[in-house]
Order: sequence, then C-alpha cells, then structure tokens
Amino acid sequence: MSFYDSFDVAVVGGGHAGVEASLACARMGLKTVLITQTVDSIARMSCNPSIGGIAKGNIVREIDALGGEMAKLIDRSMIQFRLLNRSRGPAVQAPRSQADKITYSQLARKTIETTKNLCTLMDTAVDVLTTASSTPLPEGSDSQAEYGSIPGEKRGSVNYEYATKAAKSGMRQKVIGIVTERGRVIPVRSIVLTTGTFLGGRIFIGEYDAPCGRLGEQGAFGLTESLNRLGFTTGRLKTGTPPRILRHTVDFSVLEEQPGDEDIVPFSFDDEKIDRPMVPC
Repeated sequence: MSFYDSFDVAVVGGGHAGVEASLACARMGLKTVLITQTVDSIARMSCNPSIGGIAKGNIVREIDALGGEMAKLIDRSMIQFRLLNRSRGPAVQAPRSQADKITYSQLARKTIETTKNLCTLMDTAVDVLTTASSTPLPEGSDSQAEYGSIPGEKRGSVNYEYATKAAKSGMRQKVIGIVTERGRVIPVRSIVLTTGTFLGGRIFIGEYDAPCGRLGEQGAFGLTESLNRLGFTTGRLKTGTPPRILRHTVDFSVLEEQPGDEDIVPFSFDDEKIDRPMVPC
C-alpha cells in the first residue's frame, strides 16, 4: 500500500453533490481531496440533461445563495430556458434549463481543478478506517444506544459489538483514513459520501443484469461492505431510463416545436443576464 498526505476532508464521488461538497469544504479552508473514478465524468449528467423544475429550481437558487456552484454552471451551459407555470402565481413558478451536458461537465471540472485547497484523485474508495478516539461521549447519553462520530447517532451507526465495548470506557469511534481500490491509504479527519447510484450499482436491460454504474461505466464496489461492517444499514433505490432513439429516425415535420422563453432569468444571483444561443427542445 502507498501512503498519501493527510487531508481534512475526503469527498467520495464526483457527481453534483460531490462537486458542491468538495468546493464548500475547500472554500472554508479545509484541505480536501475529491475521489472519483475519472475526472472526465465529474458532474456528468445522465438521461435528460436538465437543471431545475418544479421545487428543484428553487433548490438550485438556494444552493447559489449558500455559495454553491450549480446555478453558475447551468447559466454558462444552458441551451434552453423555461419558466414553468408562468401563467400561474409566483409561488408555483419554477425555472428549468436544458444543458449542454458536455459543457456543464467541463466547466465543473475546471472549477474543481482551479480551486485552492482542493485536489482530485482518480480511484475508487473501498474501505473506511476508524479507531476509538479520546473524545468522551456526550454527557447523559446511553452508552449502549448512542454511539458514533456524531452525538446522538443511534444503535446501528457503527459496529455494535465494538461500539459497546468502546463506549463503556468512554470512547467513541473516529474516522482516520480511507483505503482505495488501488491500495492507497489516505489519512483523513472526515469523509463525505456522495456515491450516488454507483455504490454497489447494478444495471438491468430487459432480462439481462450486471454490476455497473452508468451504462458502460464501472460501479463502485467494496465500500458498501465497509459501511455494513461499521453498522450502517444500506438499501437499494431504482431509477428507470427510456430507450434512446436515433435523431435521423424521427420525422420532426409532424411534431410541434417547443421553443424556450425569450426572457431568460439566470439561476445565479451573481449573473445579470444569459448571453448564449438557445435551441428548441
């Protein structure tokens, strides 16, 4: 195994959440490493490449108000903008933009690579290293019910047998490092997991199924077992994807064109206007 410099934070996964988490940590002055399988897929959009929509558009603006990057990225990569429910009241209106998915990903990667205190590592996290720290449990907590790196975490948040033994002595577990698929041991003080659908991912195509992330991309395996050993409960979620069709097989003459809005309202409060060519979608 090879040992790397220590970091304050390791963010596992380079999707939308991973981008925001790593940037937030680095901008607070924390030495941060973003672990992702490949920098070419940072913030890569799957399926329908859009940002916003009912409720979601408001969240994007909240992220922007908190100093996040998503609103700025979509403002610089959108190819169509629409304000949904425009005919109704402001309370139910929501901005939504279709994105140039390649441009969006490239802009996100550039932001990551030019941010101070932040570096990327192309690898896959497979294990979390922990130890008992000298920090006592919160006063009044039940040593057999509450135990973990966050006060108030309930039974099952860490390996119960080890946790109970350590808790009786006034100790609690602490993250000290992360191990990657390529044998790297990275000392860290904290870990943010933003693994998305790649964690133990499986793809189903008709009657065929196989371990996978997105189609044609490797899933992330090993970390689930590590989390289970620590007592975390993991579950499965499913997302469905419609089949793709070739553009030249579509007779657009019989379809109704849906243009975007001409008066584009930027997602980011820092942007005054959008000056990009738009396309019908």
